[in-house]
Amino acid sequence: MSNLFSQIRTRYHVLSPAQKHIADFVLNNSEQVMLFSLGDLAEKCSTSETTILRFLRKLGFDSYQVFRVKIAQDLSNNTTQAIYEEIQNGDTAEQIRQKVIMSTVASIQDLNNLIDPELLVKVADLITKAQRILFCGAGASGAVAIDAFHKFLRLGFDVSYHNDAHFMSIACASADEKALVVVISHSGESRDILDAASLAKGNGAPVVALTSYGHSSVVKFADFVLLSSSNETKYRSDAMVSRILQLVIVDMLYVNVVLKLGNKGIDRVNKSRLAVAKKKV
Repeated sequence: MSNLFSQIRTRYHVLSPAQKHIADFVLNNSEQVMLFSLGDLAEKCSTSETTILRFLRKLGFDSYQVFRVKIAQDLSNNTTQAIYEEIQNGDTAEQIRQKVIMSTVASIQDLNNLIDPELLVKVADLITKAQRILFCGAGASGAVAIDAFHKFLRLGFDVSYHNDAHFMSIACASADEKALVVVISHSGESRDILDAASLAKGNGAPVVALTSYGHSSVVKFADFVLLSSSNETKYRSDAMVSRILQLVIVDMLYVNVVLKLGNKGIDRVNKSRLAVAKKKV
């Protein structure tokens, strides 16, 4: 079974409001929770034992005792997982620094539970075989699209990126089975991205979706889904954390493709570095 704290964070968005309250309490007070009885936890969370048990079932636990043992195991295996404090009004700059760093580190570690290595290999294979690659991202997700464009352009691929709704639709309208369309959307609900993915899918182009939510609308149009987690917090944008994670996922794909290309890939990277170096004084 994967790390419990990772499970809670990556499934946080599918929890009910009452279950999110329980999740917050467990993440913030894990060392205490492993000593609580079921009734103690229900009292601390101002809820019923039945609601606690529904929360556990959503995480895949049939027994509260097994849940407590899992907390103890994961705390002993990785003490940094216990540090998951929400930023509070009145926190000092030092406290904010530590909380932001630990939250981001924990989210990156969650990728070990979210990203299947075999899926990375399959998408990397699609990239190497595609005659052209389109990266589409609206708004803030456009930053991830341009990073992906930059990386794979260096490898000599016929690649483009689009963050304008009209350009996305035009490009995806001409994509076919020989192309690859990668759509990037934190929420998975951006209308521009959904329209682009629908056009590409309708033309037979393989579609890869990079999103934070596995049950979002964009998933319906995707042949492969690369999922990034998100931490919903009061003071910090979960989209910001998601963007960092999506950049990490793009880097995973890039490294897999470089290794798949072998010496040819290394040669292309070196040529691109030399071309840029000539521009510097």
